[in-house]
Amino acid sequence: MTALAQTRFETVTILRNGEQTTLNILLPVAALVALAKVPIGGSDPMPVGLAYASALALSWASTAFTSQAIAVAFDRRWGVLRMLATTPLGPRGLFAGKFGAVGLVALVQTIILTLVALPLGLSVSAGVILPGLAFLVIGLAAFLALALLIGGTLRPEAVLAVANLLWIVMAGLGGILVEASAYPDWWAALVRFTPPGALGEGLRALATGHSVAISLLVLGGWAVGVGLLAASRFRWDSK
Repeated sequence: MTALAQTRFETVTILRNGEQTTLNILLPVAALVALAKVPIGGSDPMPVGLAYASALALSWASTAFTSQAIAVAFDRRWGVLRMLATTPLGPRGLFAGKFGAVGLVALVQTIILTLVALPLGLSVSAGVILPGLAFLVIGLAAFLALALLIGGTLRPEAVLAVANLLWIVMAGLGGILVEASAYPDWWAALVRFTPPGALGEGLRALATGHSVAISLLVLGGWAVGVGLLAASRFRWDSK
């Protein structure tokens, strides 16, 4: 099996899964509308550009991390990955196939969120497209590496609990939906150097015209470091 065939297989699997569709598309859309229209904690609603950036970060993290970690863990249990291990795919091919799939799904999410945000007042300039693509590629790589590390080493039951718990923590306390400045200073400083914080803060910085270099470097470091760790520790079955 080639990486391209794996990409097709993974993409169809993600899009056919109703639970993943809810997590990956409907919840980010709901978050976008809520952040842009609903006052939270006595504060005014977020500007549409910031709400859009936060919703993008949530959708990409959900697709590349939570869904993939759970899918990998149960594919190991059901013998799917053991079967793939007999093909020339290998760990690198598996990573490439999954990365291609989450990339395609992330593009679909981006289109949907953009169509929802435009009537809310979103204004997109051509200057953010290339940096936005950089965040898409590097951010997905970082979160997918984390998913492969967790899903490829822990038992499925543990992965189910850990992945969902981390999704809640990332969304609420990790800087994906809420600006780091809303947290205590010590926590904000820490969050900015985590994958969810770097992605959320970076996309919001891009939306407001600020520098995004540090956020990209943080995501790149996590992608490379965790990716190498996942490749060395990944197990093809749960035995």
